[in-house]
Amino acid sequence: MDTHARLRQLLEERGWTAYRLAKESGLSESTLANIFKRNTVPSISTLEAVCAAFGISLAQFFADQDMVELTPELKELFDNWVSLTPEQKQAALQMIRAMNVK
Repeated sequence: MDTHARLRQLLEERGWTAYRLAKESGLSESTLANIFKRNTVPSISTLEAVCAAFGISLAQFFADQDMVELTPELKELFDNWVSLTPEQKQAALQMIRAMNVK
C-alpha cells in the first residue's frame, strides 16, 4: 500500500477529515492539501506528526498487516514491562493467563 492510500485508510477508519488530522497533528491544512491533492510524498517529520496524531508508530504506519493501535493503557503497560526482570515478566504473564481462564 502506498503512503497516500495508507493515509486515506487511517482517516476513513477513524472517521476523520483532513481538517481534523491537521488539528490533531499540528500540521497546516496546506501541508495536508499538498499531500492529498498534489500527491506529494510527505517528509519523515510530517509522517511522524501524522502517526503521533493517529497514536501509531511509523512501523505501524508501514506495516502490511493489521495494526494494533497503541492506546495510552497499552503504552503504559509496555513502558513498565521493559523495566521488569525476566522473573517478574514470567510472574506477570502467569497472572494474566490465570485471569483469562474461563
